[in-house]
Amino acid sequence: MQVILLEKVKNLGDLGDVVKVAPGYGRNFLLPKGIALSATEGNRKVFEERKAELVKKSQDSLNAAKLRAEKLAGKTIKVKALASDEGKLYGSVGPAEIVRAAELLGLSVEKSELDLVDGPIRQTGSYDIAVRLHSEVETSLTVVVEEEKA
Repeated sequence: MQVILLEKVKNLGDLGDVVKVAPGYGRNFLLPKGIALSATEGNRKVFEERKAELVKKSQDSLNAAKLRAEKLAGKTIKVKALASDEGKLYGSVGPAEIVRAAELLGLSVEKSELDLVDGPIRQTGSYDIAVRLHSEVETSLTVVVEEEKA
């Protein structure tokens, strides 16, 4: 299946590229989310008419992500969790807990933007978490998991 990308997609292509994708990926993800149009002659004309608008929207999105990255860069978020004497958590700290702790500090982060490469955090300590705000903008946060006194 060939599609015209309406925004930059990591590991796929840039705005306006005509790319070949698996039919399920195109039908079930790219088309419903408005990320792409099927590559028909009619849609190519529609894309050319809207190209300036889409480029401006893409640039605005990139600039907004860069501003958010500046606000988040180097921040430390403290999360308290019940833990044993050895520092092993009773449960884990995942994206939802990190987002909640960030909101208490006035930082705007979404669960889908957090990249916990090794999965949820299961030990007390300090962790660097990658935050992907845009396909071209990435920053990191330091998450400190502390033992909560029961």
